[in-house]
Amino acid sequence: MRSWLISILLIFTGTSFMEVSGKDPLQLNVLQLNVWQDATQVEGAFDAIVDEIAKHQPDVVTFCEVRNYKGVKFTERLCRELKSKGAVYYTFDCLDGGIISKYPIEESSILDQTSINRAVIRVGFQKIAVYAAHLDYTHYACYLPRGYDGVTWKERPFPESIEEILAQNDASKRPQQIKILIEQAEKDLSEDCLIIVGGDFNEPSWLDWQADTKDLYDHQGFVVPWTTTKILDGHGYKDAYRVKYPSAVTHPGFTWVADNADKKVEELAWAPKSDERDRIDFIFYKGKGIKVLDAAVFGPKGSIVKGQRIKETSKDKFIEPLGVWPSDHKGVWVTLKIR
Repeated sequence: MRSWLISILLIFTGTSFMEVSGKDPLQLNVLQLNVWQDATQVEGAFDAIVDEIAKHQPDVVTFCEVRNYKGVKFTERLCRELKSKGAVYYTFDCLDGGIISKYPIEESSILDQTSINRAVIRVGFQKIAVYAAHLDYTHYACYLPRGYDGVTWKERPFPESIEEILAQNDASKRPQQIKILIEQAEKDLSEDCLIIVGGDFNEPSWLDWQADTKDLYDHQGFVVPWTTTKILDGHGYKDAYRVKYPSAVTHPGFTWVADNADKKVEELAWAPKSDERDRIDFIFYKGKGIKVLDAAVFGPKGSIVKGQRIKETSKDKFIEPLGVWPSDHKGVWVTLKIR
């Protein structure tokens, strides 16, 4: 009799027994996207973002460069427009980093004043703390091996050592910012949350600057243990794209710099005499029971190399835009299985 009553209740609530028991693995599609100054730099950019999300229906989106210009809340406006298209998302008062979720947000906060936004959602019986991190853009030291300064953006002699590169890199706020994120995330983990971090780190991954790529992409022979991603790795965080595609040679996954047909090349490239391509937009995760099912570059195949528009020929999987591309970055799409 008891099992019969439970079955009736589940039918009326639209909930499966597996969901109630907490044993059913769930898939979660996560998108990270830099929206380039509140989607103001390309004509039709905001509508393009609405259309892309409405089409692909990610469960969670982390944004960077949310500015809320003229007092208009970017993610709130986005949720309103998506609802008009039949896609219901939730958000909160975001700044710089932004988050929208198909799942209601139970708790939210902003760390480091603006650059790290946090939302706690519940997927089935599992709590997930989602972080959107837009880290310091200055001291962009991966330009040093390309013959450009990461502070002034001007041409300069090549560095003489890894130590010189890391000294400029670590003069940024990025290592401090990621430690602030990790400190809060450890509290979330202690409360049985899983952690998902999406963001524009403005710094490459140490996994992409190893021996197999030292003579590619204008790395000039350098193998660089980039600090921010090394810190995350040391605390047990997994780089979802590199979990799915371990080789930075066959699957570089570049997110910067994206070609954008609606902008002049000189409005996109900052180191025009070099190959400045890097993967600087990421989705990381930590916690038991998470598995990466799929990953893709979300955006155009086009990039800028030495001041020229090119099409990528790597083995990366692309989710290409419907029309207008709103950003100078490409995004990252990851499908996770959560048990």
